[in-house]
Amino acid sequence: MKISVLTVCRNSAATIRHTLDSFFAQDHAAKELVIVDGGSSDETLAIIATYPQDRTQLLSEPDSGMYDALNKGLRLYTGEAVGVLNSDDCFHDRSVLARISAGLEEADIVHGHLDFVEDHQARRVVRRWRAAPRPARGFRTGWMPAHPTFYVRRKVAETVGPFDLSLKVASDYDWMLRAVELHGFNSTVAGHTLVDMMIGGASTHSLRSHVRHNLEALRSRRQWLGAGPVDYALIAKPMRKIRQFLL
Repeated sequence: MKISVLTVCRNSAATIRHTLDSFFAQDHAAKELVIVDGGSSDETLAIIATYPQDRTQLLSEPDSGMYDALNKGLRLYTGEAVGVLNSDDCFHDRSVLARISAGLEEADIVHGHLDFVEDHQARRVVRRWRAAPRPARGFRTGWMPAHPTFYVRRKVAETVGPFDLSLKVASDYDWMLRAVELHGFNSTVAGHTLVDMMIGGASTHSLRSHVRHNLEALRSRRQWLGAGPVDYALIAKPMRKIRQFLL
């Protein structure tokens, strides 16, 4: 199964080598990297040019943010499955895409464990996200997969459609919710750490960003699941994350 990996970046010279190294180190041969660059002015494009081009698509032009760039990637990829690897994140080891491919042989969606790390040299883990199968009421219970580990078959991506650009930090949550809850695609857990994610992303770098993400996630549940002004997941979702720091 050919797996396409979408990487969006802008002025990512400080981190993107780790991301690219982890992609090209994958022992799964049928792979494609789609890089959507937002018009970098640093050394990002020069770094990308030093890597093999036969497995890479590159688009570099101004965009309206991460989700706009991801939508461009969804229009470009050629694989049978697709997921996202952020330009400051890495695959955990060489076997990740092979594990994803195996999972997608039995399900429409696969997701797995995620480690939050301080940096990719020391790889000191500060938080561990452990994936779990979808509970009976899914996103209504505060459950969600880790988006950087979330890979889907092409039919899922085509059915769900583009990321919602009106959501600034939780459009990935909304996209997964639509795939799992609205369209009912089945999922499986890889049972392995798939991604090392650097702390400090758009939805995790501050208390304010956490609050904004939770409010946007509530907006998504209200739109698609009929949630009220306040629902159970608004409290349960942050509470689920507290134990990630204790693992």
